[in-house]
Amino acid sequence: MLQFKIPTEQSDPPRSPRETLPTMYDLPSEDPEEPGVPDEFHNLQAQLLQLVFRPPNYPWELIFSGGDMNLYYDVNHPNWYKRPDWFGVVEVPRLYNGTDMRLSYVVWQEGINPYIVVELLSPGTENEDLGQTTRAKEKPPTKWEVYERILRVPYYVVFSRYTNELRAYRLMGGKYQELELSYPRIWMPGIELALGLWQGEYAGVDRLWLRWFDAEGNLILTPEEAAEQQAQAALEQAEAQRQRADRAEARVEALQQRLQELGIDPGE
Repeated sequence: MLQFKIPTEQSDPPRSPRETLPTMYDLPSEDPEEPGVPDEFHNLQAQLLQLVFRPPNYPWELIFSGGDMNLYYDVNHPNWYKRPDWFGVVEVPRLYNGTDMRLSYVVWQEGINPYIVVELLSPGTENEDLGQTTRAKEKPPTKWEVYERILRVPYYVVFSRYTNELRAYRLMGGKYQELELSYPRIWMPGIELALGLWQGEYAGVDRLWLRWFDAEGNLILTPEEAAEQQAQAALEQAEAQRQRADRAEARVEALQQRLQELGIDPGE
């Protein structure tokens, strides 16, 4: 980290604060008392996952997902919660009791645990996200313990935007087993979707993103992408019709010219 003198030494003319004061790379982005507070990438990535989480074997009204939302998991300790960067649930109403947007997700009231949890690695939470921490005495269980042993979430996925490394775990025999990813995509038969990496632009940022894919490997499009695709298809269709009309007109003109050469008036 850069060292800065207080007060900052001035030059003539004075240098701008952009040159003399700490940058975003020098200042902490996490509260030591609450590590893992989302940055811009966390927010955008969770939003993108939520927009396209559409398992085809479940109706839309029985699919829910949440990003940076309290997940309450222990009826014996109702104030304990984890806050996954993103999680997806199927077979629950889209709205709480079918009427209201959720303030949090309370498993003993919902009756269904998440099917998948995604954590986006942060410097302050990386060890816990990867199951490399142990439970402190008289403290709540770690994320890994909650997802694996208490909620028994079938799929747990971890992604680092710093290294672009994707790691996935599947619950087998009551324990998470890391999946070997020869290709950076995880097929989940229970929801008939695959989660993988995609290089492209979202919200004006071109980078690797976590995206959902269908059984044929096609990208599940966001509403904006679908609208753009439809508009492009309409333009291509209109252009194809124009070209067909131009070819038809050219054939008519060629036929008229040929008839004239033969001394035949096509108007008679």
